[in-house]
Amino acid sequence: MKRQFLATEGLTESQKKAVWHKQGPLLIIAGPGSGKTRVITNRIAALISQDVEPHKICAITFTNKAADEMRNRVIAMNMPGGVHVSTFHSLCVRILRWFAQAAGISENFSIYNESDQKNCVKDAIKAAELDAKNFPPGRILETISRLKNNLQDITSFTAESGDYFSQCLAKIYSNYQKILSQNNALDFDDLLLKTAFLLRDFGDIRKQLSQRYEYLMVDEYQDTNHAQYQIARGLSLEHGNICVTGDPDQSIYGWRGADIGNILAFEHDWPEATVIKLEENFRSLPEILAVADKLISANKGRKQKKLVPVKKGGAEIVVRCLDDEQDEADFIADFIKQLLDNGEDANRIAVFYRVNSMSRAIEEAFVESQVPYQIVRGVEFYNRREIRDILAFLRLIVNDADDRAFLRIINTPPRGIGKTTISRLSAYAADKNTGLYNTVKNCEKMDTISAGAKAKLKKFAQMIEDFKKHIDDPVAILMDRVFKQSGLHQSLQAQTAEEDYSKASPLDNVAELISSAKRFDSQQGGLVDFLQHIALFSDTDTLDLQSGRVSLMTLHCAKGLEFDNVCIIGLEQGILPHERSMDAVSEIEEERRLFFVGITRAKKRLCITLSRHRTIHGQTIRTIGSQFLYEAALEPDQAAEQDENVHDEGVYYETGVSCSDSGSSGGAFSVGQLVSHKKFGLGRVKEFHNLGDNSIIVVQFKTGQVKPLMLKYAGLDIVE
Repeated sequence: MKRQFLATEGLTESQKKAVWHKQGPLLIIAGPGSGKTRVITNRIAALISQDVEPHKICAITFTNKAADEMRNRVIAMNMPGGVHVSTFHSLCVRILRWFAQAAGISENFSIYNESDQKNCVKDAIKAAELDAKNFPPGRILETISRLKNNLQDITSFTAESGDYFSQCLAKIYSNYQKILSQNNALDFDDLLLKTAFLLRDFGDIRKQLSQRYEYLMVDEYQDTNHAQYQIARGLSLEHGNICVTGDPDQSIYGWRGADIGNILAFEHDWPEATVIKLEENFRSLPEILAVADKLISANKGRKQKKLVPVKKGGAEIVVRCLDDEQDEADFIADFIKQLLDNGEDANRIAVFYRVNSMSRAIEEAFVESQVPYQIVRGVEFYNRREIRDILAFLRLIVNDADDRAFLRIINTPPRGIGKTTISRLSAYAADKNTGLYNTVKNCEKMDTISAGAKAKLKKFAQMIEDFKKHIDDPVAILMDRVFKQSGLHQSLQAQTAEEDYSKASPLDNVAELISSAKRFDSQQGGLVDFLQHIALFSDTDTLDLQSGRVSLMTLHCAKGLEFDNVCIIGLEQGILPHERSMDAVSEIEEERRLFFVGITRAKKRLCITLSRHRTIHGQTIRTIGSQFLYEAALEPDQAAEQDENVHDEGVYYETGVSCSDSGSSGGAFSVGQLVSHKKFGLGRVKEFHNLGDNSIIVVQFKTGQVKPLMLKYAGLDIVE
């Protein structure tokens, strides 16, 4: 008997077409607010209603929150369980634990967070006998991440390393991978790389997984990197039942390896693909969509579509130019205070900014104005010392090869095991090519440490072994046992008695962690799954839309969310678009998409601000308005201007160079002309956007830099 499925009521014709598509590749171009999640969940239900077994359906999203929402919607439709809904990384963890031997790893591997990774890179640089000043760990880690996302392992990269820097990087990369291997650990990028290699190198595994996941759906496909692209392709090669949804206009993660070309080339990869556009917007009022449409039309790397408003009514759009960031923050606080006084729900109000540091002035103004707020930057909770300590205990219980976890807790809380003992343990472990915990368990063989130190080490090892006996207990119960029996509880109690905490105390934080474990116990698996959940935690996972507080977050965090009222601050050249994006047109286009994403989060009210002056790295500089304002025809409210000559001069803050009008008219410039700039030198005009007094000229200089400049401030001279 076929399962009943009647949830297509209220769907548009294009949505219904997407929902009922069953066999073969499907590309859904879904604009913002177009009901994309509803289509995916209804499509899952439609497949089940057509007798597809739930466990043969796999839906991949980009955040845990999106996966939870999708999972809950499927459950609410009274569909049977078994559908796999997760992020790419979570799916890869599952696959790697299934096929650990083929992947060349142990199934109880640890997942190292950014802090762990950076410490490993520091050790790798030291082992290569290189200077961290010349090879900054953060930059090196970013470079290794890009290599892995492009599926360049150490073997392939070393083979291509010709220049000195690449050869040094290859040494660091090699050492870094050795350190991870010694700790039975993977970083986030390894999860993708190793899964992609499994699918590439083992045809039997690829076939087995294709049979397991006969229907694959990938959300936010425009944000996939090369490794994720290969994973999705590998899982679908056997059957071709791949459905991807996304929007090239919302591709905003190029800085971390996302390739917009994946979605733009989908029809080339799958020539028989069906393409469906979801253009109706159920979220925003028409005026907001008109601004977004006008802005994004300046991009060339996109698939043409319209944002068709379904809702009727007039949106309020406010664009205000303030004197400095303090005035800007005060204006935002007053604006939101008025909204709250008029009955607007704080849960439905958000402030977006380009970089995290911009929240400081807003926070101060909110505190002074008594505006309740939450900062959506949740991973900071898991970076607190006491949280990292207790998680290190749990990691060592699961994976006793994890030397990073061992070193964190061997003398935490203090148990009389000093640096000299730890140093000698490390030397002995390196000499014997074994892990630190294994060395501790066999420390009686060491003649370099005292009998007293051995007794303390043995006591520590026995404590860990006792904890291991309870590894299958509910996570919250095991965590509480570890917290109390390790001495952490007593240590934190003593600290709390001595210190005055203006915010949550360490004891409160641990209590919250145990509470989160209890919630996890009621929904999912054991300790390994919990540690995986924590390792793959992201900022937006902590967003509480029932907190009664205004949300503050970066524009990148805002992806996938919606609010009645949205404020976007800092619309200045050098901030949005960001200074680091101004050397390439493709990067400017991504910044434009980022602003587009911010605008289209708003349902009925949009407030945009910029400042004439802003303090950057301790220096107050003069700014100019973002080119995006003029591209979107967003003029600051002239009634609010305090200085009618506000645009009589400008500064590009990434260079600190003042620019003045050279007297050249916009009509004198054309594409291909050779021009000269007093700082950047000779260059050729690549683009000219005629916006009247606010015209933008894009120049590629001889240095290779591509600079979009506001013509009236550019100071360009025509050479030929």
